[in-house]
Amino acid sequence: PEERPTAAELDTRLKRAQVEAVAPQEQKLGDSTSSSSSLLLLSNDSKDAPLSLHDVFPPNIAEALQNGRQVEPEHHDEVTIFFSDIVGFTVISQTLSARKVRDMLDRLYRKFDELSYKRDIFKVGTIGDAYMGVTNMVKDQSNDHAKRIALFSMDAIRVAGETLVDQDDASRGTVEIRVGFHSGPIVADVVGFRNARYTLFGDTVNTASRMESTSEVNRIHCSDASAMLLKQQFPEIELESRGLIPIKGKGEMHTYWATAPRSSTTTTLPK
Repeated sequence: PEERPTAAELDTRLKRAQVEAVAPQEQKLGDSTSSSSSLLLLSNDSKDAPLSLHDVFPPNIAEALQNGRQVEPEHHDEVTIFFSDIVGFTVISQTLSARKVRDMLDRLYRKFDELSYKRDIFKVGTIGDAYMGVTNMVKDQSNDHAKRIALFSMDAIRVAGETLVDQDDASRGTVEIRVGFHSGPIVADVVGFRNARYTLFGDTVNTASRMESTSEVNRIHCSDASAMLLKQQFPEIELESRGLIPIKGKGEMHTYWATAPRSSTTTTLPK
């Protein structure tokens, strides 16, 4: 966890992740066979599944790419960014075949993707065993963006605990994750045109990543900025101060553990 990448390194890795080919009809890449339906291919082991640009980019960005328009950077004053990673992933990778590791990640990510729709979280991408999502960026969620991420975090820990590391060997147990999130300003943009990625820039990304890397097994770690928002948006949530802790590249920060409210009636969200 102490070797968690910086925001700049995350940008580089995100641009390499998952997307194999993007073919908007107006990109003028000299290929007359470019699809007019603006599809991209996401690698899925033995087969490629066609997805719309709208499955990967926010609607306004997808429309701009589809129509060949220049995508301009977008500033967002306050978003909440989620990160998770798998505890012990290095050992898992060393003791399972690459195919089994891929299978585990696929089963886990599919559950996270379903939850992202349930909680209305925009999935930014996956980086190895890490999963990244954001709220209050694609649409106005100013009244509950931190709450959405908190609920998504609780859901993610629950479904990870239901996901076998190895479906052929239950003795390996289930996936354990650590979670962290932070709220603040970002700039979002599409960088390049080949293997294009919708990328987030700013110290908020780095700080959110640090919240995850300094979290613990099956726990949710958040910054003071996110905790203050949760006190307004989700007063039922249990927040436990960790006091001032050293955060790599940030110095000392006041952070919090977030745990599920005692009552389950607070988990509903507006559409």
